[in-house]
Amino acid sequence: MRILLISLVLLLTACSGGRAVAPVGNQGYATKTPPVKYTPAEPPAVYKVSKGETLYSISWRYGMDYKTLAKINNIRSPYKIFVGQRLRFKSSSTSVKTQTRTTTKPQVTANKSATSKTTKKAVPTNISNTRLTWRWPTKGKIVSTYSKSAAGRKGINIAGKSGQSVVAAASGKVVYSGSGLPRYGNLLIIKHNDVYLSAYAHNKTLLVKEGQQVKSGQKIALLGKTGTQNNQLHFEIRRNGKPVDPMRFLPKQ
Repeated sequence: MRILLISLVLLLTACSGGRAVAPVGNQGYATKTPPVKYTPAEPPAVYKVSKGETLYSISWRYGMDYKTLAKINNIRSPYKIFVGQRLRFKSSSTSVKTQTRTTTKPQVTANKSATSKTTKKAVPTNISNTRLTWRWPTKGKIVSTYSKSAAGRKGINIAGKSGQSVVAAASGKVVYSGSGLPRYGNLLIIKHNDVYLSAYAHNKTLLVKEGQQVKSGQKIALLGKTGTQNNQLHFEIRRNGKPVDPMRFLPKQ
């Protein structure tokens, strides 16, 4: 019995190199993991429009400027689409070359002076697009901030109580009101001008409809947790279809 016990001790010591054996895993170790860059979902070659979708919600899903998507598909303002319509996300290079060869030269020579006048008139529009006055969409603690590189952090999350007011962060037009985008829950998208859109996700109840004009500070929804686990508002601002940090635009609390 004594010889067996001594043999067991020697065997354990040899296996561990004379040290205590640690459990397998990386607990307690600081491991560096490369940041996951934000990449919008890859659009299909052809997209079939479903019920409840708008040009704005589709372009939002794929991180694309709605104006670009409209131009590719020859859709003019006010950008109405219909169920079953097929949308392309890439323009046809052959059609673009054909149009350039047949129409570019006559237009440049005939409308040279008119073009310069149009350019001068377009400047005030761009200036007005930068003069939005933003306000906080709801009250509460920021529990998640924007990240340019991390996936799933294209805006900020503001914790709150179920049913508390969500207001428009700036005046504009409601261009989407529904629950068709994955992980957003009950979602509102507001178009403020040709450059900026804002989104309000996870709402308990939506109080405004598509096409409705809203003023800054107007109550548009009730805070909730649709599409998520906690009561919070996910708020995004997009410039020309790309996510930007809302904290750059919101006033200091």
